[in-house]
Amino acid sequence: MKILAISDEESKYLWDHFEPEKLKDVDLILSCGDLDPRYLSFLATFSHATVLYVHGNHDDNYKDHPPEGCTCIENDVYCYKGIRILGLGGSMRYNPKGKNQYTDKQMKNRIRKLWWKLHRTKGFDILLTHAPASGINDGEDRAHWGFQTFNDLLDRYSPKYFVHGHIHLNYGHKIPRISDYNDTKIINAFERFEFEY
Repeated sequence: MKILAISDEESKYLWDHFEPEKLKDVDLILSCGDLDPRYLSFLATFSHATVLYVHGNHDDNYKDHPPEGCTCIENDVYCYKGIRILGLGGSMRYNPKGKNQYTDKQMKNRIRKLWWKLHRTKGFDILLTHAPASGINDGEDRAHWGFQTFNDLLDRYSPKYFVHGHIHLNYGHKIPRISDYNDTKIINAFERFEFEY
């Protein structure tokens, strides 16, 4: 199965210079947030792929203008053709009035409320978030810190993939696109990245 992961910056390759062949083999699109809802609607319309998304810290407009033809999997375990995907959007809280921002304790409480779903599905195969995990390719400033509770999820459930955004690859040349954490492959979805599941 071919999966397209996207986040933070609309791909000119896909949106401005679109050709149907570019998406013809994509089965599933995973959005990690901070993308124009019209962009997600466009991808849902011009591909046969299912589009799943979580919120980024700049997605306040999704409430009034949700992406059409897409499915929000925020605070849910979504099963797609046998693949269990846990969705947890938002970033570390850095602005007291900011939406889609959480302390590590608040994120832990969100996960705690999912215990029955996680028990029923016997875990998950892909962790889909906006922010990274703590100490794994996250940033030094508070706005780009990762969540320690994501590390705990990786330790407990060992998903095959952890797909996140928020850390733009153009922030610095040492930011990896792909890294490993125990048995989990971590993918930074900035702009676009395709992988096979």
